[in-house]
Amino acid sequence: MRFDEFQEFRQRQLGASSSLLDAAETNVYRALAPMRPGPPSDTSTVHRCDLARAWLRRFELPEEWSGHAMICRGVRHGLGVVFRRLRAVQARLWLPSDVYPVYHELARAAGLAPASYPTLPAPDLPSSPADHRPEYLLLANPSKPLGRYLSDAECAEVISWLRVSPRRRLLIDSVYDLGAPFAAGTRRLLDTGCAVLLHSVTKGWLWPRTFGVALLGPAQAELAEAFRADPPTSAQLRLADRLLTEHSDVPRQVVDELAARAERLFDRLPEEVLKAIPPASRTCPGNYFFPVEIPVETLRREWGVFAVPVGVFGESSWSGSVLTSLADAFGPAPAAAR
Repeated sequence: MRFDEFQEFRQRQLGASSSLLDAAETNVYRALAPMRPGPPSDTSTVHRCDLARAWLRRFELPEEWSGHAMICRGVRHGLGVVFRRLRAVQARLWLPSDVYPVYHELARAAGLAPASYPTLPAPDLPSSPADHRPEYLLLANPSKPLGRYLSDAECAEVISWLRVSPRRRLLIDSVYDLGAPFAAGTRRLLDTGCAVLLHSVTKGWLWPRTFGVALLGPAQAELAEAFRADPPTSAQLRLADRLLTEHSDVPRQVVDELAARAERLFDRLPEEVLKAIPPASRTCPGNYFFPVEIPVETLRREWGVFAVPVGVFGESSWSGSVLTSLADAFGPAPAAAR
């Protein structure tokens, strides 16, 4: 079921039964709209190099990496730039099949024919042998709808995959990492020197398709030129500067609000359903996706919980489903009328 089809189905089901617990809202921007900072009112000039250094400082990365921190308009834009380059060098690309359908759409738009690997109920990395082509593996850390960071063992497996061939590289989508510095696993993968890290203000500051950074490896001059030739607008750069300086605490506030919403969801779930959520997903900071080893129909029929089918995120053979904590029922209580 495509995302738009699911949303129509969801509205019909919730409208037909007021007793259903809506655990299927996925729009974080709508849910947290009051927390989104406003745009700047000035028209000052902001330089990309200054933003690159500010971003590196925030995430406790060496400022001397600023020459490799390419300013872009978000992870989607960054992946589009990277994918076009991969097409030019006839690279092999592996994408998670059950994380984000847009990954595959962007790859096909760039002329690639990506292969895929599952992440539910746990990441299962490709095992195909390396060949003469450059080979890239895209992973998200933390991953959704898995709802957690890669474990130490999974990071070790990724590093082992890299070591098979000097032509292998990683693309790390870190948009759901709302902390600073980045997770230890992400930093461990960066230390291989074989990774491109993509990040943006999309989730932490609730501003999608506005500003992001692609942190390149030291030997990717062609990619650097492609990013420099396709920069954000002046208005987007000013907004990014305001978010990083005047609103630096917003991601922490978002994490706190999402944690409170998750607890309200957990309080409303039947014990059997709550126990089916993996502990790592329940405790991941800023998480609002919670996979359960229970089919969607069973949740709705036996416990009155309306969940998201895994197919909404992409192709999957897993029989479980995904709960979210973004519906109005899990938001802050309305202020008492005066």
